[in-house]
Amino acid sequence: MTEAPPFPQDRTCPYHPPTGYQPLRDARPLTRVRLYDGRSVWMVTGHAETRALLTDPRLSADRQNPAFPSPVPAFETLRKVRTPLLGVDDPEHNTQRRMLIPSFSLKRVAALRPRIQEIVDRLLDAMEEQGPPAELVSAFALPVPSMVICALLGVPYADHELFEGLSRTLLQSTDPQEIDGARTRLEGYFTDLVARKRREPGDGLLDELIAERLATGELSHRELVNMAMLLLVAGHETTSNMLSLGTFTLLEHPEQFAALRADASLLPDAVEELLRFLSIADGMVRVATADIEVGGETIRADDGVLFCTSVVNRDGAAYASPDTLDWDRSARHHVAFGFGVHQCLGQNLARAEMEIAFASLFARFPGLRLAVPAAEVPAKPGHSLQGLVELPVTW
Repeated sequence: MTEAPPFPQDRTCPYHPPTGYQPLRDARPLTRVRLYDGRSVWMVTGHAETRALLTDPRLSADRQNPAFPSPVPAFETLRKVRTPLLGVDDPEHNTQRRMLIPSFSLKRVAALRPRIQEIVDRLLDAMEEQGPPAELVSAFALPVPSMVICALLGVPYADHELFEGLSRTLLQSTDPQEIDGARTRLEGYFTDLVARKRREPGDGLLDELIAERLATGELSHRELVNMAMLLLVAGHETTSNMLSLGTFTLLEHPEQFAALRADASLLPDAVEELLRFLSIADGMVRVATADIEVGGETIRADDGVLFCTSVVNRDGAAYASPDTLDWDRSARHHVAFGFGVHQCLGQNLARAEMEIAFASLFARFPGLRLAVPAAEVPAKPGHSLQGLVELPVTW
């Protein structure tokens, strides 16, 4: 290849990596791509190289580092704010993460399962009562994780139209001013919510952080607000996309769908395989703070590095027949949740939501199918989390 191809690119099929990434996938584990501003950065496509680099302390997640690359123009707006967890390195990152780990542990998530089931059942009741057809994103895939993260954080779900709309703008808009306005409004919302909770405490994670961390000075008010914004946005947008895109993918793979409906014990492995296969969070970004030798290449200090998750999780060296949806494979070493110290804090919760939502949806509507041709289902652009804008279904 004589010229670095652009990144990001749109998917031509919602559940496959962009066709423009195929030459990179076939070349070598590290190649060069070109960002919107003309900057050349390393794209990592090898599975082994990704896991090695994501545990290398010479790669930094600090978005305020002047050398940190901007994958899209709107990123320049977001880098003005010090993003907790995602945008900081250790020891600051470790301190923040330790505050939250108990709330996302396997034990805590297990205790939440009855509440998740209750939420799922209520939404399915409403779909059934209304009758077919239905738009699955707005009726089910979005409200399930939105209600769950609100219950966990102690955020009033009555405000969901406000924060869901602002979240969409933050993740999908290409207008820096629009994104800055959405961030400012969401920050104002949580500033007011924290103030109300200090006067009238509740029983959510935010209330715990206010009482145990804000009051002691371990967290500043701004840090708490920024942390709450991140948890809310990440806590519902990611799983929503997995539920909608996962359902669409299953409907397009009738043999695998039939096997899953026939044997519910396959579901945990199926969730892992869907996470690998779909890789909705495509393009984790880092900057090198020192030279790194990997995959036969030298990453220099201040070089930008991005991890093309959709291609990494289709690496033939890690997975046999990687473009095939296979419930029998062991896919748990995928990097859909990242890897290393920044691996997704909410992965246990996401798995529980997907297992409960998929199992209940397919049991309630065994005849579920698309209500429009697959080609007419609108997908999200490449610069956003991958997923579907709408999913019309019937049964």
